[in-house]
Amino acid sequence: MNNQTISGQIVDVVAKRIFSGTLHIENGKISKIIEESVSENHYIIPGFVDAHVHVESSMLIPSEFARLAVCHGSVATISDPHEIGNVLGVKGVKYMINNGKKTPYKFHFGAPSCVPATGFETAGAEITVDDVKDLLALSEIHYLTEMMNFPGVLFDDPEVLAKIQAAKDAGKPIDGHAPGLMGADVQKYINAGITTDHECFTKAEALEKLKYGMKILIREGSAAKNFDELISLLNVYPDMIMFCSDDKHPNDLVEGHINTLAKRAIAKGCNIMNVLRACSYNIIKHYNMNVGLLQENDPADFCVVTDLKDFSVIKTVINGSLVAENNKTLIPSVDEELVNNFNCSPITIDQIKVPAITKNIKVIEVEDGQLVTKKSTAQLTPIDGYLESDTTQDVLKMVVVNRYFNAQPAIAFVKNYGLQQGALASCVAHDSHNIIAVGVSDEDIVKAINLVVEQKGGVSLANGIEELILPLPVAGIMSEKNGYNVADAYEKIDLRSKELGVKLQAPYMTMSFCALLVIPELKLSDKGLFDGNKFEFTTLEN
Repeated sequence: MNNQTISGQIVDVVAKRIFSGTLHIENGKISKIIEESVSENHYIIPGFVDAHVHVESSMLIPSEFARLAVCHGSVATISDPHEIGNVLGVKGVKYMINNGKKTPYKFHFGAPSCVPATGFETAGAEITVDDVKDLLALSEIHYLTEMMNFPGVLFDDPEVLAKIQAAKDAGKPIDGHAPGLMGADVQKYINAGITTDHECFTKAEALEKLKYGMKILIREGSAAKNFDELISLLNVYPDMIMFCSDDKHPNDLVEGHINTLAKRAIAKGCNIMNVLRACSYNIIKHYNMNVGLLQENDPADFCVVTDLKDFSVIKTVINGSLVAENNKTLIPSVDEELVNNFNCSPITIDQIKVPAITKNIKVIEVEDGQLVTKKSTAQLTPIDGYLESDTTQDVLKMVVVNRYFNAQPAIAFVKNYGLQQGALASCVAHDSHNIIAVGVSDEDIVKAINLVVEQKGGVSLANGIEELILPLPVAGIMSEKNGYNVADAYEKIDLRSKELGVKLQAPYMTMSFCALLVIPELKLSDKGLFDGNKFEFTTLEN
């Protein structure tokens, strides 16, 4: 589309107006905008931007993520490579940067602030203060990623403060991650220089953070969903709100991206300019992104939609080049090397048996659509002297296996999964990406785990003789294959899990959150059961 024109109803989110006109594009930029009467009724809007996403959670490398995302009008992301950072360190971050450069899509990566995320789990790498400084010096690194170690901020941890200072010295913004933080604590956290948060579970929490000047990201991913709770803030604080997905599984990415949030926001009665600014302008300005906003001399980054209600995308343009049209990607796949860090051996049933020291146990209680897990209890009846899953109570055994070296698996129990037979396993398990599994029988749990081990990464399901596996050979958490094929394979496993009784919308993502120690309340790492409120290990016995 270089050196061409396109006419339609132009949506100017900078001046907050809509007018008929024609864009003139030369050498990838908008050379001039002519306001004139045109016959075209479609709307030209700034391309959608995701304000916070872990590309790795799509199970796709960046180049494949881009191929799917552009079909939905997306042109750029603020991408946190924290996941691959926990597996491969700086090498992993640079892998993401280099692969992203092979597409026209505008990935804006950050320097991971918390690798490892905590000292209570085994990660594959460490990103030090010096590493953070080196990364922030790169032009491809645009910010310091979510500071999950909020206790470190509150208690003036020297390493945490040094990373924050490094970002300030580099003149780059700092993302936050402080679920539930309120009052004087959140004020100190924000005063440290942390500018955003995407972890607000309640409107009251978001209002508290807004009061101290923090910008709020409204998140709607595959499993963590806070849109309905927070969307009423948009018309009241239009300059302080951004939209993000955070985590998006491949089958969900095929269906939609940030465009779906825009559609839902309009249906909720939000002002069109507020909505589109939350998807573009607010993000681009906050992070100083190299993304156009339909202004003269801007990069020609935009999408054409049928209307400003459903946002059905007709075409997507980046730097003046057509990258998607009528839900078909025009970005080719690229060949990519495999990098990994996976060094454990298959496990045995004896390794996951739980002697019945007590019948009363602590249980991780999951909630659909939330990262937060509750601390619950259950009473299990021993079978041959061991504690097993009890589907009548919807209490299932959960296992985490260290993927980086051979170690005794950690075991707990989880409630509200609904699984009636079989087992699920995955090494997409935030933050360290060890193998996590949940299942009804020990035999199936072991089989599901060992399927992942054999492939050195993947998502699996085992049910007797039935075995399904989606291999993820890139860092054990991504596939280099065609994104649509990966989405189909994942969809098959996801649907099969629900046929076996799972009642969660995103069972694999929810399972990964059970190992996410920085989110309350009860979690499981490869080192044991973890109390997220007290930030210490706890026992299985209640």
